[in-house]
Amino acid sequence: LDAFPTVGSSTWLGSWWSGIKFVTNASDIIQEGYKKHKGGAFKVVNMYSWLVIVSGTRYVDDIRNASDDELSNMEAINDASSETTMKFEYTLGHDVHYNPYHVQFMRSQLTRGLGTLYPAIRDEVVTAFEEVLDLRGNGKLDVPAFAAVQKIVCRTSNRIFVGLPLCRDPDWIDLNIRFTFDAIKGGIIIGLFPKFMAPLVARFMTNVPETNRRAVKHLGPIIEERLKHLEENGNAWADKPHDLISWLMDEAEGSERTIKAWTQRVLAVNFAAVHVSAHSFTQALYNLATNPQYIQPLREEVESVVATEGWSKDALGKMYKIDSFLRESQRIEGNAAATMVRKVLKDFRFSDGKVIPKGAFLAVAANSTHLDDELYENARKFDPFRFANMRSEDEDGINNQFVSLSPEYLPFGLGRHACPGRYFAANELKSMLAHVVTSYDIKLEN
Repeated sequence: LDAFPTVGSSTWLGSWWSGIKFVTNASDIIQEGYKKHKGGAFKVVNMYSWLVIVSGTRYVDDIRNASDDELSNMEAINDASSETTMKFEYTLGHDVHYNPYHVQFMRSQLTRGLGTLYPAIRDEVVTAFEEVLDLRGNGKLDVPAFAAVQKIVCRTSNRIFVGLPLCRDPDWIDLNIRFTFDAIKGGIIIGLFPKFMAPLVARFMTNVPETNRRAVKHLGPIIEERLKHLEENGNAWADKPHDLISWLMDEAEGSERTIKAWTQRVLAVNFAAVHVSAHSFTQALYNLATNPQYIQPLREEVESVVATEGWSKDALGKMYKIDSFLRESQRIEGNAAATMVRKVLKDFRFSDGKVIPKGAFLAVAANSTHLDDELYENARKFDPFRFANMRSEDEDGINNQFVSLSPEYLPFGLGRHACPGRYFAANELKSMLAHVVTSYDIKLEN
């Protein structure tokens, strides 16, 4: 990695200290490198290894166009040497990690079915807000935002994943919210031990097995009942639920056709769906509470659209300000300092001739890109209708939607490994924000 300049120290003792600082201050360290090497590449050290950080369209496109046998996202998140190590092979399950057939449902059944699924999404958003906030006629209530949003996102997502009544079960909600933290913590713990010990560490030193057992108790009876319907009535039985469980049962083959295997898949989808969406929406709420002058224009837009379109997927598509507010919140707050993390599986040559060797790790400077004044006017200012105004200048109006991807907007990644559930997440979050601005006034506690 000598071809890449270092941000921080490259000496043995100095790099150890730099790695500790990176754990708590990654965003500032990457920003320092971005200022010095914008549009290029540099390396930083984390607690596990060196990480090459790149920026600029050329490098981002190089990563996007690389094959999986050159640059691997899957191996990056599973390798104990990676900054993003989560050891999915042991926390989510071996088959879930190496045969992620469930991902296709995010791109196909879920995305294509959003119009049909929307009434259930809308119903759960309304009901979840009513029950989680539990105002009971009170005009004012102090609410811990993130905890409340997690429950609402979990309920709404699981209305489509597992259906009623399980999506509202308090234990089911609790275990799925906790599973994200248990899996991440478990991955860190597993990474502290030699690879040959990983199965034993995962089994006896993490909470993941217990969470799986709790989940099986909930899903087992539902799956058994559906198997009975399939056996008696065939695949197209009357009143067959249109949800993730059905999609998994329709496609699973061989060893995947077990209650445990299906349960692991449902937990894995929840892992991907709940925490990131809850974080994004909580940041949007904070931005709304900090800037209450934007509540009224958002409210007027929603009321105007709903008056002619009703509550529907098509109506959400016409709420440009709602869409823009969420996209801007995600741009300025960000989900990660670096994204598009890859492990180099064979020596990889960038288009400028630089070579990153096999075994190295690579990522894109996301937050620094989002806060670049050359890419976004007054980039550090929260401008909630920035993208709504930009959409009015687009010929086709799609380049600046919440779900749109570009080298300058990276929360969902880019290319074939971009977040497959972003269309569902966008519809969910837009429904939630539209409901909030038409139902509540919000402000920060103090």
